[in-house]
Amino acid sequence: MKTLKFSEPLPKLMLEGKKNISWRINDEKGITVGDKISLCHNSGEKFAEAIVIWIKETSFGGLTEEDIIGHEEFSSEEEMYQMYFKYYGFEVKPETKLKVIKFKLKN
Repeated sequence: MKTLKFSEPLPKLMLEGKKNISWRINDEKGITVGDKISLCHNSGEKFAEAIVIWIKETSFGGLTEEDIIGHEEFSSEEEMYQMYFKYYGFEVKPETKLKVIKFKLKN
């Protein structure tokens, strides 16, 4: 089963039903619609399972409201770019490509 890892406090948001979208740069796992995925803490400990229901490839500058609703919020674009720099270790810009992954938690 493919896995997606998340930093705190994101697992809690997912379990509360407040987050069901993840943005990923360089999806080396090749996640596709219909995949069953394990949602894990950064430590690797699984906290839920989900099914991928929708995928879109775009750029940070091309994100639409549909891509943002269900994702954690940022106070500004600058905060968003800084957070993704922290996650990936390189500068993230509006033209940086990403995959929008929408999922539904399994019961």
